[in-house]
Amino acid sequence: MEAGSSVNLVLWLAFAVSFVFGAIAQKTHFCTMGAVSDIVNMGDWSRMRMWLLAIGVAILGAAALHAAGLIDLGKSIYRTPNFTWLSYLVGGFCFGIGMVLASGCGSKTLIRIGAGNLKSLVVFMVLGLVAYMTMRGVFGSFRVNVLEKAALNLPGGQDIPALLTVAGLDAKTAFTLAVLAIGGGLTAFCLLKRDFWNFDNLLGGLGIGLTVVVAWYISGHLGYLAEHPETLEEAFLATNSGRMEALTFVAPQAYALELLLLWSDASRKLSFGIASLLGVIAGSAACALLTRNFRWEGFASVEDTASHLLGAALMGFGGVVAMGCTVGQGISGFSTLALGSIITFLAIVAGAAATLKFQYWRLMREA
Repeated sequence: MEAGSSVNLVLWLAFAVSFVFGAIAQKTHFCTMGAVSDIVNMGDWSRMRMWLLAIGVAILGAAALHAAGLIDLGKSIYRTPNFTWLSYLVGGFCFGIGMVLASGCGSKTLIRIGAGNLKSLVVFMVLGLVAYMTMRGVFGSFRVNVLEKAALNLPGGQDIPALLTVAGLDAKTAFTLAVLAIGGGLTAFCLLKRDFWNFDNLLGGLGIGLTVVVAWYISGHLGYLAEHPETLEEAFLATNSGRMEALTFVAPQAYALELLLLWSDASRKLSFGIASLLGVIAGSAACALLTRNFRWEGFASVEDTASHLLGAALMGFGGVVAMGCTVGQGISGFSTLALGSIITFLAIVAGAAATLKFQYWRLMREA
């Protein structure tokens, strides 16, 4: 198959798997901000277990692909030896704050757009703009010269199996142990709770996790060229990073705006990430229309507008600094067992929980 045909195949498959992601998330109310909110406000772990089950399934599935030689997780952006710990903490915490203020994370923004939420369309544009400013604009200097200076070099990689080999375990044993302990542990934690067993919870956890696994296969196997015919170098087709990618929803929003702004520039192409976000919107819209949950929604007040604008900006900044969002780092990155992804996941949860508690305190004070 020629490279051009392979690119088209990767893009269509990225759209298709993301369409399924969007439909499942719309149907099951899969929402990472909602998961944290349910715990903080009601002590309900159902949606958090859905998120954790998706992570567990993604870990087990990605590990199976890696063990079978179909993909190489070491070629993802998450296992880099450059462990930028401060970026993970600051970026994750900012993203957690932002997703509460904006009523949802990057993926939820796309899901809500598909269901007719005009507020989320504004969030999309601001998030994408600030993300681009953080990648290549005014905030990029602060990211590179301040946050990324706080880093550790881990020559063997920052993934948990690599760190376990430092303790004396052989690579195969370390990989198997980490996958079973973390991936298997998270899956068991969710499925052993009998109250968790209903159709939506299982569909959300298993379905979302499997879409990430399929995305790894599309990008890392079907989109992989050992030698690109033009550059004669190893390549992953249609990815913005030039490396293997799965689902993530911050940088692609910036690249989508860039493509729209520079449409006549022939060097700007549709990418795996852009196709993914289009698929999520389409999948969510299809599900919302079929279930009669599609409805137009706008801002309720000036305060509501300001909250969403600030939240979008914090998510755009934090998502780029931390190299991902609740799906990008929290599921896709976590599935590679990268330590940075795990830290980002915890920082996002901490930022969201702190913001929710502050909002509750403020509400009680005003009351």
